[in-house]
Amino acid sequence: MSEHLHHKLAVLRQNLLQGKLPRSVRWDEAVELMEHLGRVEAHGGEEFAFILGAHRELFKRPHGQELGIDEVSRLRKFLKAADAEPASAAHAPESTTVVVIDHHSARVYRDANAGRDATAGGGEQGVEIKPYDPHHFHHHLIHRKEAHYQGDRVPEETSFYEEIAQALVAAKDVVLVGHGVGKSSAVDVLVSHLKAHHPELAKRVKGVEVVDLSALSEPQIEVIVRRKMSAAA
Repeated sequence: MSEHLHHKLAVLRQNLLQGKLPRSVRWDEAVELMEHLGRVEAHGGEEFAFILGAHRELFKRPHGQELGIDEVSRLRKFLKAADAEPASAAHAPESTTVVVIDHHSARVYRDANAGRDATAGGGEQGVEIKPYDPHHFHHHLIHRKEAHYQGDRVPEETSFYEEIAQALVAAKDVVLVGHGVGKSSAVDVLVSHLKAHHPELAKRVKGVEVVDLSALSEPQIEVIVRRKMSAAA
């Protein structure tokens, strides 16, 4: 990076963090800043994920060349949240994120290979994501066009898988754990969703394990992660 560009990005970051809020920021400069400080990933359509350490925020490319005042304000909040993170945490290498998924829910564990869960707000149980099920049909996933369906078939409703994908944006490596195969397997549908809509994220999946989830314990999750990561090395 040239000294001029480095100085320009340093000034932009300082202006966003302190003093009077800029009324607008060029989109290309915002992307350059994020790529300098962290990373930027396409999220489908005109949306991009800005990632700094464990923090991520989705921003939409504007129709013009500049982010408006509301988006600049949101960018400032995002930078301040990441800037407030302890230096040791911000620069710590990211470890493996695990998703344990079935038809009822998905549970996302961070730092699973470290024997602890560091997902924000998750506590020891991780962060739980549930499918859209407004009618609570036996607590099963429901087919968007067949609300009377009460079987175990994975539905066409994709918001469940998209929410999981968003939870994985900041993950470096991913291990997926589920049960069943083919259309009866939520983990297979998740893999297909990632490949179709988030190919870069799909490349970070280091392994998929099919197990009996009813008997799965956290120590077993750690064993699975070590085995999958060792095989992927």
